[in-house]
Amino acid sequence: MGIRRVIRSAAQPGIWRRGPILTALALLLGLLLLLHAQITDRAGLGSLVETFLPWFGLFVPLLLAPALWRRSASAVLALLLPAVVWINLFGGLLSDKSHSGGDLTVVSHNVDADNPDPAGTARRLAASGADVLALEEVTAQAKPLYERELATAYPYHTVQGTVGLWSTLPLSDTRPVDIKMDAGPLGDTKPLDVKMTYNRALRATVATRQGPLAVYVAHLGSVRVLPSTGFWTESRNRGATALAQALAAEHNERVVLLGDLNGTTDDRAFDAITSRLRSAQDVAGDGFGFSWPARFPVARIDQILVRGVKPTSSWVLPATGSDHRPVAAAISW
Repeated sequence: MGIRRVIRSAAQPGIWRRGPILTALALLLGLLLLLHAQITDRAGLGSLVETFLPWFGLFVPLLLAPALWRRSASAVLALLLPAVVWINLFGGLLSDKSHSGGDLTVVSHNVDADNPDPAGTARRLAASGADVLALEEVTAQAKPLYERELATAYPYHTVQGTVGLWSTLPLSDTRPVDIKMDAGPLGDTKPLDVKMTYNRALRATVATRQGPLAVYVAHLGSVRVLPSTGFWTESRNRGATALAQALAAEHNERVVLLGDLNGTTDDRAFDAITSRLRSAQDVAGDGFGFSWPARFPVARIDQILVRGVKPTSSWVLPATGSDHRPVAAAISW
């Protein structure tokens, strides 16, 4: 009897004519999710949409409620498009793909230049059990504190400008990586010792039992929403291009990239990086792994990307004194 009632209701032409605006909004939402890569990046619009792309799924239930209230069959049917596209894009992140074990645990954390308790942050990170620890936004004032607090757990370390790498295993071939924080002729005239004070990327080789592992640490340029230029990503995008070039030239088959990239892996700006490396969170995480801002994370801009090794688990650590949360992953060979 219930099925017949539904069939009779669906046969009424009125319910298909109700809610034309809701139907149009549902279709637009579906097209936005489906064709997000085709959105113009003028004023950074494409990057802005892709940064928060998972959150557009919330509009499905928000539109479904009035569609049911209006008894609009066309709107309900139209909502299938964004629902199916969203599940195709992000449904895999809703399940727990992590496994036990792993040969090496890596952690990355933007410790925040304005961190009120760098020593306490260092102690929390040391207690994480990471074998390899990458820090971003290490100021000249806080550097001695991090070195002192991490010295016992990590006998090997290197700091190149504002990024550092601490390790329980020997490091070699440590060097800065130029991610083009300076642009144009004026930047080219700056001496190396001046550039090193604000260098934001490095490369090192970690000697593991399974062989050498190339580890990159990067803190790409910040992004801003400005009235005059929209979503400003020029510095970040320039750094992403330079970092992708460095990764393309890397001869070691096993690579781990740790850092604050100031963008999500859905952002088109990182296509040249994500085409070579895969996200540990996507492969072996549980959920979206949002890391920023620390109080209420809405985006994962802190990344662990790998090549030639297998992520077995990926997770987000509890907040420290930073405005970012640390991210961690276990990898195996």
